[in-house]
Amino acid sequence: MLSIIVPVRNESENLKSVFDYFNDNLKNLNFEVLIINDFSIDDTLLKAETLAQSYKNFRICNNLKKGLGGAINLGVLESKGNYIAIMMADQSDDINDLIKYFDLIKTEKYDAVLGSRFMKESKVNDYPLQKLVLNRIFNFFVSLIFWNKYNDYTNAFKIYTKKALLEIMPLISESFNVFLEIPLKIISRNYDYITVPINWMGRKKGESKFKIKELRSKYLFTLIYCFIEKNLLNIKK
Repeated sequence: MLSIIVPVRNESENLKSVFDYFNDNLKNLNFEVLIINDFSIDDTLLKAETLAQSYKNFRICNNLKKGLGGAINLGVLESKGNYIAIMMADQSDDINDLIKYFDLIKTEKYDAVLGSRFMKESKVNDYPLQKLVLNRIFNFFVSLIFWNKYNDYTNAFKIYTKKALLEIMPLISESFNVFLEIPLKIISRNYDYITVPINWMGRKKGESKFKIKELRSKYLFTLIYCFIEKNLLNIKK
């Protein structure tokens, strides 16, 4: 089974389209979607619980520790599938890439499939220029520090075996930096993975929760933590 973790915070206006997005496109897969409510202050939780009554394969969880890190930790523990994908509620990721992920990780027996929005075959639309420039600089810096050619560490949308995620838990990052922590641990601990091109489209509804100024220190913390783990603690698979 494929488990899809979707953290949500104040995404009430997006929820119906999120449910339809997965329900309409994954009919041929054995899947579940875990909607993780991350301390929303609007009616996201109530609306999600109401929608889940009319849709199969959807479960609603209330985050216990505020932040994306807590949401991902909870989603992994609550998931029923052997494979876990993480996707955001803005529907910026291509559902066809998710299907490709799932087929690859099952067929080729990888521990992870790491998508990149910045490979030759990738298509990216409506990416804010400032965010794009900072993204490319930071990811290049990370690739140098960890001496690895992967170029999209900070992208949330990836797929892992549940076994691999359980082995690298607990995830210590509290915010968007959790999406840096996970692939760095996968790569540093020598798990088997493949990198593939994926597509990305900018959010059409709602407001992005990603705040560059607020997250700089968090990303730096995660980078230092993973560097120490790799070079001093030498933790392996």
